[in-house]
Amino acid sequence: MKRIAVLTCLAAWIGVLGGEARAQKPPLLPEKDVAALANEVSGEMAKRNLEGIARFHRQRGSKGFHEAAELVADRLRAYGLGYVAILQFPADGKIFYGTQRSRPAWDAEMARLSELRCCDAAEDSKVSPDGSGYVSLEGAPYEQLVGSYDAEPVVLAEDSESAEVTAELTDVGEGTKESDYTGKDLKGKIVLVSAQPGAVQDLATGRFGAAGIVSYAQNQKTAWWGEDENLIRWGHLDTFSPNKTFAFMVSLKSARGFKERLAKGEKITLHASVKAGQHPGNYEVVTATIPGADPKLKDEEIVFSCHLDHQRPGANDNASGCSAILEVARTLQRLINEKKLERPARTIRFVFPPEIEGTLALLNGVGRFPMNSPNPDPRGLAGVYPGPEMAKRFKAVIHLDMVGGGPETKAVFHVTRGPMSLPSFVHDVAWAFADWVNVESYKFASTGKADYPMLAPEGGKEPLRAEYSAFTMGSDHDVYQDSSFGIPAIYLNDWPDRYIHTNFDSAANIDPTKLKRAAFIGAASGYFLAGLRKGGLSGYLDWLEPGRVARLLLDTQRSHELPAEQRANLFAYGFNYDSALKAPVGFAGDLFVMAPAAGHPGSGATGDGLLRFRRAQNPEGPLAVFGYDYFSEHAKAAGIPTPKLLSYEGFWGSGEEYAYEVLNLADGKRNAQEIRDAVSAEYGPVPVEIVVEYLKALEKVGVVAVTH
Repeated sequence: MKRIAVLTCLAAWIGVLGGEARAQKPPLLPEKDVAALANEVSGEMAKRNLEGIARFHRQRGSKGFHEAAELVADRLRAYGLGYVAILQFPADGKIFYGTQRSRPAWDAEMARLSELRCCDAAEDSKVSPDGSGYVSLEGAPYEQLVGSYDAEPVVLAEDSESAEVTAELTDVGEGTKESDYTGKDLKGKIVLVSAQPGAVQDLATGRFGAAGIVSYAQNQKTAWWGEDENLIRWGHLDTFSPNKTFAFMVSLKSARGFKERLAKGEKITLHASVKAGQHPGNYEVVTATIPGADPKLKDEEIVFSCHLDHQRPGANDNASGCSAILEVARTLQRLINEKKLERPARTIRFVFPPEIEGTLALLNGVGRFPMNSPNPDPRGLAGVYPGPEMAKRFKAVIHLDMVGGGPETKAVFHVTRGPMSLPSFVHDVAWAFADWVNVESYKFASTGKADYPMLAPEGGKEPLRAEYSAFTMGSDHDVYQDSSFGIPAIYLNDWPDRYIHTNFDSAANIDPTKLKRAAFIGAASGYFLAGLRKGGLSGYLDWLEPGRVARLLLDTQRSHELPAEQRANLFAYGFNYDSALKAPVGFAGDLFVMAPAAGHPGSGATGDGLLRFRRAQNPEGPLAVFGYDYFSEHAKAAGIPTPKLLSYEGFWGSGEEYAYEVLNLADGKRNAQEIRDAVSAEYGPVPVEIVVEYLKALEKVGVVAVTH
């Protein structure tokens, strides 16, 4: 995403210039509808809800997640939405939802990490760094607090188990290689590592007998990652590792202090007290609807999606997306009730799941309505939510994940298109509204005047400067746009964010103006799509043109990085993608999904490049999901070496992205060479033999089959 953001900066400005040429007329919707939405959406109301959600430590299946889900459901009921419920999907570590092995619920009651130190009379009167004072008598040992779950839950790595341990601390560097442990007696000790706890636990605790882990893993690195050494970053143990243990996360400052003292030969003794663990529970997904008005279209649904889970405070990631779609729900329901907006033809649904794993449960599983659910959706059968049946009704998704970052976060707002394997005009709908907000907000920032400045009274006045971005992975939009489901998803997101996955991702850094603008773009896009009828798209093609121009400019910028022989392939796929959008015939007459981009003529396939592969119907979903890797587990069991594609680095994509699209493109019609050409256009040149190797590995684990 970081490289893509640079390349798409000019694409955003093409949209801005296009907006200025249109004299700021609102796109796609009648101006009265746009005005109603712009006037009603409130950044302040969104931020108040965000502050409520950010109070909870929202790990999957936990008490904190349930409390946040209850808050969201209460707000939806207060706003007058229909069929509000908290769906429950069993999660016990054994049940599968498509490619997702359900992860057991995890809760923590308490956790404290302290250092045992000795003091003399002079030290006895000092105050500890956390201000709590020393617990000691003169000359006796005392405990100096290092981290507390009560104060900052992020200090305890997810999936930690209960423990009561007093042990020496030993520095093992990164901790991911056996050589990191050479010559060190770690039995019963606590290891200090720079890697994520889950990446070291099998070696540290399983192989070398360590009692626990202290990590200062620096995940989500950006240009600012090292500037604030007081940040504590979110950590994870491996949910399914047989080597259960505990892990604490500490700041870079604390880790450097430990490392310096250990390097001098000083003995450091830590006391870890943890009450936590996994247990059978449920994925919980809050859902509600605004029913559609058209008897023939009301069973089709436009879905607003976010993810409710995260560490506390998790304000931008992702209380911001949740609070923004809450505000969309309130705004649309109120304006429809007041008859300022017509009820749309299609139903609009709102879902608040745990990230990725909850969405896979929603689309694959059978969710039960709790017995006390006051108004379950009558389309559920006998008190249950049939995911596979409901998934067929989802026609397009507006997914919001990190949409409120203010200037302090350094966030850049993106409208991210879908993968090239799933052409759809819905992404250009979102860009049309974002482009227009860019123009209006910039006009106001530079002149003090604009018809639609989209300002929140408590927020900033900076222009939005949204960027049009090529497809990037990393949230629930991956699931919807996987070939199992083929549901186009608008993805609104901030990147970079200097505080992502840290204790500083707080409500104080969230801008109400940004929330208002993101909610407006989402609300306008969803309302337009919910009302669109077959045959009605042709009158809007001029408004979708900025998206095509942005893609062309992006391809032009990328072409300069390519060898000459690859440039024709890049432009051919770009042309085919845009041609598909102008001919919305789709699959089985679906309005929202276009005919896929054709292979590049004259690709010159020979040998294994001629092979065609078709994805199996099951399992459904991406193969690398959340806390579980379907392909890796099954490949290991089958004795298949790791395919080179999974570690391949292209010009604009990495192995995970190549693998995702290769599987999406395995439709039985394209041969391996054509799949290779498609992913080369999207992410950068890749040898066909690497693509074939991966497809053959997928065949061996039963995910695809060779067709003739």
